Amino acid sequence: MRRAQIETLACDLLDPAQVGQLPVVGNVLYLAGRKFGSSDRPDLTWAQNVIVPAIVAPRFAASRIVVFSTGNVYSFVGSDSRGATEADPTDPVGEYAQSCLGRERVFEHAAHERGTRCLLFRLFYAVDLRYGTIVDVARKVLAGEPVDLRVPRVNAIWQGDANSYAFRALGLCAAPPRPLVVTGPEPVGVRELARRFGRRFDRPARFTEDEGATSLLGDPARCVARLGAPEVSLERLFDWTASWVSRGGRSLGKPTHFEATDGRF
Repeated sequence: MRRAQIETLACDLLDPAQVGQLPVVGNVLYLAGRKFGSSDRPDLTWAQNVIVPAIVAPRFAASRIVVFSTGNVYSFVGSDSRGATEADPTDPVGEYAQSCLGRERVFEHAAHERGTRCLLFRLFYAVDLRYGTIVDVARKVLAGEPVDLRVPRVNAIWQGDANSYAFRALGLCAAPPRPLVVTGPEPVGVRELARRFGRRFDRPARFTEDEGATSLLGDPARCVARLGAPEVSLERLFDWTASWVSRGGRSLGKPTHFEATDGRF
């Protein structure tokens, strides 16, 4: 970050005194939160995802805030569906997803009570070459491990495109806040994706569990209409992932657990 001439500040976001020392700025990308491994410490998950927003929101009451959220605030849809839209009701499964809806509600409260302009950035599975839904499938196939089919279709969007959407979404912030479903333009079939990686890696794809009837999917039609299509296509993302994984590229060791249907990540 310093090499890019970006100033960083260390802050315990659960400490109101430290948050009170942060400089007030006009534009905020709110990325704080907890997901991976959250089932072992639900208290910490709730603290990070709900209490922290309640501390941070008053400090930036006059700012525009893009609040990073998740598609997990929706319920599962039929696997042949295009996915949930901004008009669909929230219905989170499990404590992690419930705490994420809690984060949204805190910022909604700030918008109603203080006029804070926000946007609820409901992201479905950004993919970096070191992590993501597509990467999870690729690594399992390369390792000869079975791919779980309980969730038969997934979303994916290149992390760079998600970042670009986040910055441009600052222009869409409003009070009361609007939700925005952010992901790639079409869902990906897990079975076919695994088979494609199998052909690329010259090894058979293996599967476990029966193919489920529902998936956690989002329909980004509104995002695309307002902010344009992603620059990186799913085809290119597949090629990049296959090349990276096959060369032994680094992994963050943070599986998405997209196959989970009980909300425990």
